[in-house]
Amino acid sequence: MSLVHFTDSNFKKDVLESDLTVLVDFWANWCGPCKVIAPIVEELAREYKGKIKIGKVDVDHNPKTATKYGIMSIPTLIFFKNGKVTDQVVGALNKTDLKHKIEEYI
Repeated sequence: MSLVHFTDSNFKKDVLESDLTVLVDFWANWCGPCKVIAPIVEELAREYKGKIKIGKVDVDHNPKTATKYGIMSIPTLIFFKNGKVTDQVVGALNKTDLKHKIEEYI
């Protein structure tokens, strides 16, 4: 599976210390817009495998990470490069717009 599930315990290693740029989708099971973009995020994770790491953080099960990055609304998509936040989008994006964002970082 290309999509990675990030947690409070693996976030530092898998995101902040990653050699690749990482796109993190902060989401929750009860969030309607999160469910809308989930298949898009999964599809792009497969499409861009090896070029960018794409994964998800369930904010209900990983509150430490969500709090650290000030997640107030979901879905929130954050790009990380070399352990630093490089971009953030709040709300659902369509596939074309998300692809354009990814292309900026690979």
